[in-house]
Amino acid sequence: MSSKKETVGRTVTVAFLVCLVCSVVVSAAAVALKPVQQKNQLLDKQRNILSIAGLLEEGRSVPEQFGKITPRLVDLRTGRFSDEMDPLNYDQQRAAKEPALSERLPAGTDIASIRRREHFATVYMVEGDDGIETMILPIHGAGLWSTLYGFLALEGDLNTIVGLGFYQHAETPGLGGEVDNPNWKAQWTGKLAFNEGGDVAVQIVKGGVDPNSPRAQHQVDSLAGATLTTRGVENLVRFWLGEHGFGSFLDNLRAGEA
Repeated sequence: MSSKKETVGRTVTVAFLVCLVCSVVVSAAAVALKPVQQKNQLLDKQRNILSIAGLLEEGRSVPEQFGKITPRLVDLRTGRFSDEMDPLNYDQQRAAKEPALSERLPAGTDIASIRRREHFATVYMVEGDDGIETMILPIHGAGLWSTLYGFLALEGDLNTIVGLGFYQHAETPGLGGEVDNPNWKAQWTGKLAFNEGGDVAVQIVKGGVDPNSPRAQHQVDSLAGATLTTRGVENLVRFWLGEHGFGSFLDNLRAGEA
């Protein structure tokens, strides 16, 4: 009987030690790989920004190309640039979850279904001799199954859309996941975000855009079989271009007061 107890005890001890060693190895690997993962995430984000802005040149170093882009922090409460934090190290997703760095949105204004909007956002600019050539805005909002995170790029007139794309989401492949389809994304290029009165006018329409419609310059075709995802994309784009997103900032930029 004593021999059986000793055998069971040794088995339990060995199993415990194996589990302990494995957990230490896994933890050490996770710590060791974290810098590599962070570097890859940064490169992927930079690649997405360059691609959406129409600036990505395959075969060239991404960090080298990204050198032409200037990141700036914007205070969404005032619609003006801010030096309160480093725009490169500012984590907008994390800030949206922190009560001290964000605010709860009233249901009537939260058309992007994000619940809280952060106080600050990092925008990315391409500048030339005559001022801003491209303004790249971070955007996010609810789709059908996930929150979509991406960027919307505008030309220097702060109205003509250069490109739109998402770098993070979990929409259904072949349906809502078609937001990544290059042909669909290409439709956004050249569309006007605002009408002559300065109101957000961009719209995603079901059944195809009528080229003879006066609103065609603001419209993009809906994704087939992905009504809720499509509606989510339209709502999040309209939110971030509107008064609770970057609307005041864009107005201040046009007036030279940002």
